[in-house]
Amino acid sequence: MDTKELREITSRDVDFPKWYTDVCKKAELIDYSSVKGCMIIRPLGYALWENIQKELDKKFKETGHENVYMPMFIPESLLQKEKDHVEGFAPEVAWVTHGGQEELPERLCVRPTSETLFCEHYANIIKSYRDLPKKYNQWCSVVRWEKTTRPFLRSREFLWQEGHTVHATKEEAMEETKRMLNIYAEFCEDILAIPVVKGEKTPKEKFAGAENTYTIEALMYDGVALQSATSHYFGDNFARAFNMKFMDKDNQEKYMYQTSWGMTTRIIGAMIMTHSDDHGLVLPPNIAPTKVVIVPIGKNNDEVLAKAYDIAKELKLRGVSVTIDNSEKSPGFRFAENEMKGIPVRIEIGPKDLENNLCVLCRRDTLEKVRVELPDVEDEVIKLLADIQTSMYVRAKTRRDSMTKSVLTLDEMKASIEEQNGFIKAHWCGSLECELKVKEVAGVTSRCIPFDEDNKDGKCCVCGKPAEHLVYWGKQY
Repeated sequence: MDTKELREITSRDVDFPKWYTDVCKKAELIDYSSVKGCMIIRPLGYALWENIQKELDKKFKETGHENVYMPMFIPESLLQKEKDHVEGFAPEVAWVTHGGQEELPERLCVRPTSETLFCEHYANIIKSYRDLPKKYNQWCSVVRWEKTTRPFLRSREFLWQEGHTVHATKEEAMEETKRMLNIYAEFCEDILAIPVVKGEKTPKEKFAGAENTYTIEALMYDGVALQSATSHYFGDNFARAFNMKFMDKDNQEKYMYQTSWGMTTRIIGAMIMTHSDDHGLVLPPNIAPTKVVIVPIGKNNDEVLAKAYDIAKELKLRGVSVTIDNSEKSPGFRFAENEMKGIPVRIEIGPKDLENNLCVLCRRDTLEKVRVELPDVEDEVIKLLADIQTSMYVRAKTRRDSMTKSVLTLDEMKASIEEQNGFIKAHWCGSLECELKVKEVAGVTSRCIPFDEDNKDGKCCVCGKPAEHLVYWGKQY
């Protein structure tokens, strides 16, 4: 592959879905599998997931959660115990019917989610209020038989974490539900540089079996929304279905209150679609597996290479992950290849730079270059990484805000979405009929009822009756 071929990806402004697939493939994040609808996550893609896992796992443990692992298979009888839950997942469930050559006495579901397994376990191990709360999380894969798949965004098997906690009171469970949503929001904004809207799903859009579903919604470069993580309050619905009882301080038997929350590998897709460009992947420094690449220029120049290793050593001592690209490919190809993989900072150094005690820093997000003195290079790199992280968030938020419109009527909503994708803020009376009418006429769905903008002082954009909520609407992945 030559430099031209490497750089030839579809423009995101011409064909956004094709551009997205090109970036996933050419940045070597994924490859396709012979198993239809499933993807191979390549080393760079998996390194991103490892860093996501590392950051989130730390936050989970700081808030008192422990990691466990549940079986991959769920007996059909166990799945059937919570009616709303099983109905919600029935179309996507994969079933195991045989073990070897023998038909199983009961079908086994390949887990689409693990609420039922956790419920069974909690019912067995929790007897008293002294056993509460139980705050478990698991890192695993799940299977949902999606009809239409796309790398990271939708695949039949994907990686995620799912937290499941039980509490003695409604208040404790609700506090946990919102705490975890805030952790997800802070992670997206501080680590992934993705601005999000926090809010509650409408009853139509909430998780099957939940009383309340809270969400963080992000807006991609093309103006289409992506649900980035969810946190659910179950009340005692599952507890009643699974007989999850405990003896409280007043010596009365009571049902537990339960939560569930999760984030998946689709967040990698969100990061790609928020930040990347026509040169390939663009990674926020706080999540990038390799933050700096040093490209020595010139053949058979031991002094240049030695200086590259000195710089790499100093950066590593200061906690910066760095690699040296000293391959036999041309400098132009190496520049393009590392840009394609989204490494936040590139250091270029050649014989003339060494003579002048200089090197070149190139930032991946804007491709701007600056010359710096070699004695200052480590300090300048650390400053640049911080600036890139902040700048990426600001650019993403500015773009999202520019694509967020307020409307008063359904006709205005339809006209707005036909002109440009984005978030549309409009009031809603709370009726399912009006929510369905919005989708029918404007082709958008409710994304969330925002926490910090729940202004009821308005009229429903559909029926004109007094509004119950201000809602963010939009197309979604």
